[in-house]
Amino acid sequence: MPEAQYDDGRAIAPTGGGGAMDLATAEGETLEKAPTGPPAPGPAGRPRSLWSDAWHDLRRNPVFVVAALVIVFLVVISIWPQLIASGNPLDCDLAKAQQGSRPGHPFGFDGQGCDVYTRTVYGARTSVTVGVCATLGVALLGSVLGGLAGFFGRAPDALLSRLTDVFFAIPVVLGGLVLLSVVTSNTVWPVIGFMVLLGWPQISRIARGSVITVKQNDYVQAARALGASSARLLLKHVMPNAVAPVIVVATIALGTYISLEATLSYLGVGLRPPTVSWGIDISAASPYIRNAPHMLLWPAGALAVTVLAFIMLGDAVRDALDPKLR
Repeated sequence: MPEAQYDDGRAIAPTGGGGAMDLATAEGETLEKAPTGPPAPGPAGRPRSLWSDAWHDLRRNPVFVVAALVIVFLVVISIWPQLIASGNPLDCDLAKAQQGSRPGHPFGFDGQGCDVYTRTVYGARTSVTVGVCATLGVALLGSVLGGLAGFFGRAPDALLSRLTDVFFAIPVVLGGLVLLSVVTSNTVWPVIGFMVLLGWPQISRIARGSVITVKQNDYVQAARALGASSARLLLKHVMPNAVAPVIVVATIALGTYISLEATLSYLGVGLRPPTVSWGIDISAASPYIRNAPHMLLWPAGALAVTVLAFIMLGDAVRDALDPKLR
């Protein structure tokens, strides 16, 4: 029996009961009933956002998992060092100076007879505090200045560019030797302030470039056309989508700030005794590296592992947030 057709050309197939069935409708119902495979990611089948997609990748990255575990361990012992070290880092006995490992003192003793294991554990608090606070200060100051300059442009942008050029011309170690040599405080805050003072230009340039890129997107232009104020555009649309590069650079820089604190303390212009710091212990152990290498190896090893963990974490975050690296 020949097939009839609708005016638009769709075929009408004969049915056993003498009626007709629209093949297009039948095919649509068949597709709806066919298995569609796993559901689309995200709630209600919606695609994941940049942050949820990044977290999805990070959880499956062994580099991120290892680095995160090391960092969590460092944070825990920084807050509660007595969990794994029951001694006092300032309790020293000159009769035990430079002695090696013994029961209850696995890392031996330093030149003053202090337990190297206890001082290494308590030194994590100083390094993590300096690194985290310096990174937060640098990220906040650099993001605000760079974001404002990139968003408004013109005079603010030109002024910030010249200002960052001035700060980039200052060598970090030399600047630390000059600025911190006149500070008499034994706290970590002068060191943190110095790092923020010389560290914000790098973040500001990254934030400026990211904001300039984001503010040219269509959704920002649409919001501007609808009458959104500059403050709303910057806080609601631009900064949330421009902050990813800042987070990546700040995470990697955190390890650099920990290393910088140890360098300045080693040179004698950073933290000073009785503050417990890996840099101070490395500086004190340097003259005895031949006779008592354990005094140097343990704090230096702890410093190296900490810096490496934060750099690995930053690399993993960069890979997850940068679509070009997928």
